[in-house]
Amino acid sequence: MSERAAVDMFFDPLCPWAWITSRWLLEVEKVRNVDVRFRVMSLSVLNEGRDLPEEYQELMRTGWGPVRVCIAVEQRYGQDAVRKLYTALGTRIHLGREKLTRELFVAALTDVGLDPALADVAEGGDHDEALRASHEAGMRPVGTDVGTPVIHAPGPDGGTIAFFGPVITPAPKGEAAGRLWDGVLLVAATPGFYELKRSRDLDPIFD
Repeated sequence: MSERAAVDMFFDPLCPWAWITSRWLLEVEKVRNVDVRFRVMSLSVLNEGRDLPEEYQELMRTGWGPVRVCIAVEQRYGQDAVRKLYTALGTRIHLGREKLTRELFVAALTDVGLDPALADVAEGGDHDEALRASHEAGMRPVGTDVGTPVIHAPGPDGGTIAFFGPVITPAPKGEAAGRLWDGVLLVAATPGFYELKRSRDLDPIFD
């Protein structure tokens, strides 16, 4: 059996498109020799200082909370706990339509057996240095004109290939998920390949 490859996906719990991509990657794990690690980037960090509509600015102010909680969990419990917490947060945020409050963070932490007191870090900046470092690690290879999801995967030459996307809806299942993975890796590993895009005509579908 070939060795399983480590793949990193950088996420912000706010993003519905990243959530769908993450569910696709969980399907990919079942049909390809990859193990996915979920790591934190921050749309709030990414959009600092940008001229944004007021409604989006408010979302970015609220967005500090969940990524701070994720970083605190990573520091205390490790990568596997972040994976579990992301699933709990995403289920509540995107499927349950719950608001980003301390109560949501407490509930998500409790869902996966983590210290609910870590919800308190959402309002403070004690973990922001580590948050910014994780964000920088994710975004450095792809630049700042993209958001999340960002994926880092082993390339055919042994180096790392990094890319934004794929933006998909709904998430493919089974072998269809594997075929998409094969195709994404093929184009992303092609030297000089930068973009493949078309207008979205569907809202996120959380199947």
